[in-house]
Amino acid sequence: MKYTYEELARMIDHSLLHPTVTDQELEDGCKLAAKYGVASVCIKPYAVQRAVDLLKGTGVLVGCVIGFPHGNSATEAKRYETELACRDGAVEIDMVINLGKALSGDWDYVERDIKAVCDEAHAHGAKVKVIFENDYLANGGAGLSGSEFKRKLCQISERAGADWVKTSTGYGFVKGPDGKYSYRGATADDLKLMRAACSPKVQVKAAGGVRDLDGLILVRDLGATRCGATATATMLDEYGRRAASTTYEIETLPSKP
Repeated sequence: MKYTYEELARMIDHSLLHPTVTDQELEDGCKLAAKYGVASVCIKPYAVQRAVDLLKGTGVLVGCVIGFPHGNSATEAKRYETELACRDGAVEIDMVINLGKALSGDWDYVERDIKAVCDEAHAHGAKVKVIFENDYLANGGAGLSGSEFKRKLCQISERAGADWVKTSTGYGFVKGPDGKYSYRGATADDLKLMRAACSPKVQVKAAGGVRDLDGLILVRDLGATRCGATATATMLDEYGRRAASTTYEIETLPSKP
């Protein structure tokens, strides 16, 4: 296998963010994260304390979303939400930018918004992933093409103190002309662009649409160090099957005469 189990498992932020997640599903999700040895769980603010208790001693980190999923909270609300999450034990913060302000070209607002969360999180020793929601940005805005727009957001995020830039929330559904909603999430082109637009000190996280082992490996190949996922068991069980098959084939190869 190209990567070890640990290398791939420690990329995964196991996502427990669906609007209907129950207390039992939260508990089951944390147990699954511990069983598979992933990097973190990514959860909603009210659940941080419970997740910290459930994951104590497992090595799985607790991450919390801020301004989720559309980034529309006032900056001070995002800052305070970050403070509460860190006090409750979150050590990673996934914040959503203010998309309307970005598309309006109010770059100073966008940078201040990100910086307020980064400063608060860093004061508590936590790290920050800044979510762009690229599905909404394909056509660009503020006089910039989609690619130019995403590059600018990478530059702003790095200046504001981001530890990661992140493609998506997993919930950025775009309404088409036929009235139906669609979603792409992380794409290879966006991951390449975001990796190239940031210095090495800023990492890249993929989220949305990565549902199998080959997708996870591709994300790794493209330079992302984290991947938000709900299909954690599916991906890592497949790794086990492939590893076992490879081992079996090696062990049963006839020896040379």
